[in-house]
Amino acid sequence: MSDMPETPSNGDAPPPPYSQQIPPQPTYSAADSSTSASGAEERNWAMAGHLSALVGLVVPLGNVIGPLVVWQMKKDTMPFAADQAKEALNFNITAALAALVAAILMVVLIGFLLMPIIVLAWLILTIMAGIAASKGENYRYPFALRLIN
Repeated sequence: MSDMPETPSNGDAPPPPYSQQIPPQPTYSAADSSTSASGAEERNWAMAGHLSALVGLVVPLGNVIGPLVVWQMKKDTMPFAADQAKEALNFNITAALAALVAAILMVVLIGFLLMPIIVLAWLILTIMAGIAASKGENYRYPFALRLIN
């Protein structure tokens, strides 16, 4: 007897290396999530993750707190909703930092031009993201610091 492991004698190929056995990451689509009530619920939570940022129009830093609450509530139970809420959180942190910079630049007057542009872009992109999430589409903001992974 030798110390070498036996190779299959029937001509079968050896199993693939471990790195090839890892399943691919799931992708989200409207077709996957529209087939069940839980899919519709997850799409609604994903939309809420984006649109909860509109709380920032009434509550200071509500644009960050809203997506943060949705992400914390759904991160263990609804992967699509958690992913979209995390994306909204990253974008809203980026928008808050941009608004802070624009507020500081109001001292040299350029901030008065930048602030309306930032607010308008934030509003439009937030609504577009909410609509995409309601359709089950995996929305990514065109510019956002990926601070929360």
